[in-house]
Amino acid sequence: MIGLGAVLGCRGAAPGSHSATRAMVDSLVPQVEKAAGLQFQKPPRFELRSKAQVQQYLKAKLDQEFPAGKVQGITAVYSLLDLIPDTLDLKGLLLPLYSEQVVGYYDPDSTALYAVDGATGEALRLVLAHELVHALQHEQLPLERMLKNQTNADRVAASQAVLEGHATVAMIGVMMPDRAILTDSSFWQQYRETVKSSQSSMPVFNRAPLILREGLIFPYLGGAEFIRWWEANNPSPFPPRDRLPQSTEQILHPDRYRDGDRPVVVQFADSGADLLHDDTMGELELSVWAAEMRGGGEVLGDRALGWGGDRVRAYRTPDGPALVLYTVWDDSTAARRFAAGPVARFRSHRRPGYRTQVDQLLVDGRFAVRIVRAPTGWASWPHLPAARIGATMAESPR
Repeated sequence: MIGLGAVLGCRGAAPGSHSATRAMVDSLVPQVEKAAGLQFQKPPRFELRSKAQVQQYLKAKLDQEFPAGKVQGITAVYSLLDLIPDTLDLKGLLLPLYSEQVVGYYDPDSTALYAVDGATGEALRLVLAHELVHALQHEQLPLERMLKNQTNADRVAASQAVLEGHATVAMIGVMMPDRAILTDSSFWQQYRETVKSSQSSMPVFNRAPLILREGLIFPYLGGAEFIRWWEANNPSPFPPRDRLPQSTEQILHPDRYRDGDRPVVVQFADSGADLLHDDTMGELELSVWAAEMRGGGEVLGDRALGWGGDRVRAYRTPDGPALVLYTVWDDSTAARRFAAGPVARFRSHRRPGYRTQVDQLLVDGRFAVRIVRAPTGWASWPHLPAARIGATMAESPR
């Protein structure tokens, strides 16, 4: 999942003078503390930035989080899975995409809240309230570490959903102090439609591939739904550090989180020679992929897929990158459904110079589906990279 994890940002009207915006921040603090269920240990730092400064900051963060090798690997995986066109300049798209989105943000590295110089208005209060929640969260959680896991994008997406979802619910609580609104399903449906309509009116976002659009919206909408569920069943404002959701499956389906359905760790058993990329996808990205294989349209996340875990790798070869994706499922029915649906449609897509192979198999006794798309002359075709099951997420080091 692509996300600028080092920046927790929000879109809205930009602020005016530094003193006026500082005064607004100060006036919002007690309201945000009440809505978020937390109290500041020390006053939040605040700075005003010009649009040029924000652009420069975002570029530096993108260069840090997405070095050339990582971008090459993500591009290989997404293009080989037909999620983005081969001609897309992914790095070139990300800067204008994030620049279009971010007007206010909290930066965990500098522990400061930033707002972009500009206009004033009610929308500014929304942005500042949202970002103040992130500053509160950082006093409770190690955000800078949570959002920089380089080997499990799905877990990062789940963590970001908790943070953005909590901030979104609290922001609405500031604007609408009647907490009853937070349990009104019709209000949330309207809110979801408003957010999607607002996003679709943004030109860069509107032309971005579905995988990027969903990745940007999910933490706010999916995360808010999870936090609504959490608040209805728990006394604390969000899960403590040792109980944070470990996958987007748990965000999409809180009953899986409640029942302790933890992700399976899938590990490749080969040496990793010529490795270009190695990461997870998770239920959210696989749901987006399934939507693309259906021909586009709405991403269906209401029904759990029966996802257990996954691992995807891209390898360098003289004739282009090779992809190997292992997905592990809760049972044989879920594995067969996945293979007969999106995987079968994907297999029918032809790619010149490439061969696609799909296998249903067992990985350490777990039902699995392996997808391979690689150049026809790939030297590893006779002996495809194998996989094994590692420790569960609960046993993995934090």
